[in-house]
Amino acid sequence: MTISGWRFKPRLWSTIGAAVVITIMVQLGNWQLSRAQEKESRQERLDLLSQEPAVVLPPTEVKLGDFQYRQVEAQGEYVPGYTIYLDNKIYRGVAGYHVITPLRIGTSSMHVLVNRGWAPADRDRSKLPEVAPPSGQVSVSGIATTATQRTLELSQDLVAGRVWENLDINRYRNATGLTLQPVMILQKDDVQDGLVRQWPRPDSGSAKNLGYAVQWFAMALAVLIIYLVLSGKRERFEKK
Repeated sequence: MTISGWRFKPRLWSTIGAAVVITIMVQLGNWQLSRAQEKESRQERLDLLSQEPAVVLPPTEVKLGDFQYRQVEAQGEYVPGYTIYLDNKIYRGVAGYHVITPLRIGTSSMHVLVNRGWAPADRDRSKLPEVAPPSGQVSVSGIATTATQRTLELSQDLVAGRVWENLDINRYRNATGLTLQPVMILQKDDVQDGLVRQWPRPDSGSAKNLGYAVQWFAMALAVLIIYLVLSGKRERFEKK
């Protein structure tokens, strides 16, 4: 085949190799697109759940899937002695903590963890924010989310065992002996305690999959261009 003075006569094995690589890359790109669509559909469902009326968190254990990302309310009393501080939480470029305090639901033995908000860290890392929760019976409202966030590792900068790198509900149960719901409440109440409660919208992660899809398609196109250029150059050189 001759196009504008260029002879295109590819070799068999280069054609097979390019075809295999391009096919695989296109399939991977399509798979990433399907993953992005799945995550966007899930995100739409989560957005709808977060807009529904709040449901009361009962004193009996619930299923995470039934409550995750829903508006919830819980009545009970804080147990401040088991407050922990999740380290390395950034808000507007400032390092700080998320303050986690368990709430005993009603008069039962069931508790739910409440992420009460963000507080800045002191330059002296041995000093923790003094943000005591309200005493007595309270009503807490917010968004229910998973109480486990990655694998827990205790911080190297421990302060009486209260500063944690990450939260794992099983490790917290073992450390405190409390009976816990599998969800954690991201508190949204307007409590004048100095904590910041600007929770980001849960990210579906679809943008990352779309980015990967673009990369795979771009690499497939690059392989095709390289294949065409090398095949054409080879024949042109041999002709001379």
